[in-house]
Amino acid sequence: MKLNELTISQAHDGLAKKEFSSEDLTKACLARIEEVDEKINAFLFVDKEGALAAAKEADKKIAAGLIPGPLEGIPMAIKDNMLVKGLPCTAGSKMLENYQAVYDATVVKKLKSAGAVILGKTNMDEFAMGSSTETSAFKKTKNPHNLKCVPGGSSGGSAAAVAAHECLFALGSDTGGSIRQPASLCGVVGLKPTYGSVSRYGLIAMASSLDVIGPLAKTVEDARIVFETIRGKDEKDATTTVPLTPTLSPEGRGGLTGLKVGVPKEYFIDGMDLETEKLVRDGIKKLEKLGAKIVEVSLPHTEYALAVYYLLMPAEVSANLARFDGIRYGRSEIQNPKSKIQNLYEVYAKSRAQGFGEEVKRRIMLGTYVLSAGYREAYYGKAQTARALIKQDFDKVFHEVDCLVTPTSPTPAWLFGERLDDPLTMYLSDIFTVSANIAGVPAISLPCGQLHKLPVGLQLIAKQGDEDSLFALGGAFEQI
Repeated sequence: MKLNELTISQAHDGLAKKEFSSEDLTKACLARIEEVDEKINAFLFVDKEGALAAAKEADKKIAAGLIPGPLEGIPMAIKDNMLVKGLPCTAGSKMLENYQAVYDATVVKKLKSAGAVILGKTNMDEFAMGSSTETSAFKKTKNPHNLKCVPGGSSGGSAAAVAAHECLFALGSDTGGSIRQPASLCGVVGLKPTYGSVSRYGLIAMASSLDVIGPLAKTVEDARIVFETIRGKDEKDATTTVPLTPTLSPEGRGGLTGLKVGVPKEYFIDGMDLETEKLVRDGIKKLEKLGAKIVEVSLPHTEYALAVYYLLMPAEVSANLARFDGIRYGRSEIQNPKSKIQNLYEVYAKSRAQGFGEEVKRRIMLGTYVLSAGYREAYYGKAQTARALIKQDFDKVFHEVDCLVTPTSPTPAWLFGERLDDPLTMYLSDIFTVSANIAGVPAISLPCGQLHKLPVGLQLIAKQGDEDSLFALGGAFEQI
């Protein structure tokens, strides 16, 4: 096996035994990027110099007798909406085309402290708005399994980089499925942690009550290692919490026997790809063979989840992106001699018109509308009420079962351009993932098979703070 194809655990063992160096590992990933990324377009920026310097530093520590931590010397990639000091951070947008980060996001600080080697920044849908990485202002990332297909989004660059073995793991952000859906389409593991378990300080905000940072990795164990490194309370993010003490995970119980796994009937819907449904149901049968007790459950307000998400998320987008006005943040048409700006309003209007892409403009307009006078209560207020009901559904169901199992995406990856001009169809690709964000609960996507050589994902959902159950159940599923 080539070094760049190793898992985190395998690479850690090799480094600890001095079978190879972090520099060897990093060079293998950089060589892979050079070999394939011209076709895949997973990376927006590769920091070759910085990565090799970090790798040499890790090697010095190991040579001096330091027992390496689980991420010491491990090459990884970061979605381009998280700040890495000294590196570009564009959020996939022309609005931030020339921006260089002046500080590290909290997750980046933690990864650097753990000795991880940052290879560069990965492509994404503009400001994380999209489900296919086609809205990036710079390039279209391709699915490594079929270059004619999308990798999913918005963390498509991170998912594709892991799937193509250009790095050992990557970070993504998940607002309505943006880690899990591309993980499903690219055939890797993607974890959306409990809301507030990972600091968002240094993440360019999309929808602040929904955004979560999490790992994309090759195995469940690798996702656990990364999550344990980046989680925790942060004084710079008031929404972070001290890690909850979960009920006993399947491992703590001594196995999966007797574990109750719920199958929400609302997640197997008309219009879902039948072959995808069959693969997911086969995966559920495998969980049953492992000793889990499968029971049908109901989350009755699921039918409102997508509508709730596409009211609350644009409202928060409208507020969060107001700062990109050509004065405080972002590109400014003041510097463009051809723009002939007459007044302050034109600075705002022209800077935003030139800086934002179509999907971002669409969501800002939707959000501004639902927050406007006369409509706020009718739309935003009712959506908040429905959000509380969706969360109650999850609270109730977790009194009956320990975990939920669902499809991650209703279909495998689709062809480029197939949904780009049909926003509603594109939005439906998040139909199985948005509920976990609305309720703030953790969820993980695992590969469960392939259709026509394209991966299909299975989603596990647990109660708030109970990532351990996802790792134990997901790990057992992965083994078979």
